[in-house]
Amino acid sequence: MRRPSKPLFRNSPVAYFSLFSIAFASATLLPGGSEALFLYLLSESLNPFVLLCVATLGNTSGAFVNFVLGKYALDFALKKGYMKAAHLQKASSLFAKYGAWSLLFSWLPIIGDPLTFVAGMLRYDWRKFILIVGFAKGVRYLFVYQAWLSLAS
Repeated sequence: MRRPSKPLFRNSPVAYFSLFSIAFASATLLPGGSEALFLYLLSESLNPFVLLCVATLGNTSGAFVNFVLGKYALDFALKKGYMKAAHLQKASSLFAKYGAWSLLFSWLPIIGDPLTFVAGMLRYDWRKFILIVGFAKGVRYLFVYQAWLSLAS
């Protein structure tokens, strides 16, 4: 007779650390996405509020790394191919046109990471950066959570 499998992450700090780490990495210039793990952990009945906070904090922290890289390592990132000049140009024009409001799109794939990089490159105020980007990333995870709730019902 087959025993039911135990949830892999139930009430484990490893679950939250994993979510933070993946959310952090996916917000940097590295490719990746944290939504799959976020949804999996929701399905494992972990506290949704804590998951939202951990994912938002990890993703915002990763975006801040982009900001710092933009401020101090632009030439290196372009030379090594960590960022494509075309993405940087598109993000620069968006930031030039809309200013800080463009950071509300920092959650978008492809264009979001370069936007946070450009904000650092243009020496945008880091406190405002964290507030705007944190808000945008939090709303994205909240939207994913709401979608999961509507599909789980």
